Amino acid sequence: MFLSQATQSITHAAATTVASSAGHPAGALNFPAHWPGQVDLLVWFHEMGSAVALLLVLLGLVYLLFGFYLFKPLVLLNAAFIGAMIGVLISSKTGGPLPSGILGGFIAAAVTYPLMKWAVALMGGLFGAILGFTLWRTFGLESGFAWTGGCMGLIGCGLLCFIVFRGSVMAYTSLQGSVMLVFGVLSLAYKYQGFAPKLAEGLQLKPFMLPMCIFIGTILGLIYQQHSSLSASPAGAGGPPKK
Repeated sequence: MFLSQATQSITHAAATTVASSAGHPAGALNFPAHWPGQVDLLVWFHEMGSAVALLLVLLGLVYLLFGFYLFKPLVLLNAAFIGAMIGVLISSKTGGPLPSGILGGFIAAAVTYPLMKWAVALMGGLFGAILGFTLWRTFGLESGFAWTGGCMGLIGCGLLCFIVFRGSVMAYTSLQGSVMLVFGVLSLAYKYQGFAPKLAEGLQLKPFMLPMCIFIGTILGLIYQQHSSLSASPAGAGGPPKK
């Protein structure tokens, strides 16, 4: 089967990534040395296993549709994941990342539970920083000052959690769910050999398609969560779950 030039470049990048990580104790848990671009994401889609992609799709639907009603366990899950990644990063040179990852995830979840409101603000700030950095790079601004966009997103989205808690939780869970869903669906699409070359070429020729899909998914999830919360909380009822 003939592969397009875009797919060949992705395959070559994937092979380079695998070769560079060979013999590393952390293996697949290696962290990127630079901010991932769209080609890096395409390589990630290409290398992702079917089970992980399916898990991303399922978790993405949960975050996207039920983010506000389940925000406490979802925030704990996020905290455990971040803590596990920090543990792996700290012990990446010791050869034993798994125990440190488990310990880091447990400590992060245990600390997050009694500080739920602050944890939501912190994670909202992290989402805002990633969003600001990504938008800065997407619009082709000076890459050396991309940290400025990240700081603006961090401060703005973090403070927004204290001002509009309900809407912020819906927005952040919708954004995370949309990202996970789109990434999982694209990774599953890459498993079909006849569709993968066209998909890779289309995403490289039209780089705005991936951010647009994530944005549309975020808006749809936000609308659904808002509508379902209003319909489930009529006037005089107890209202949605408290923070």
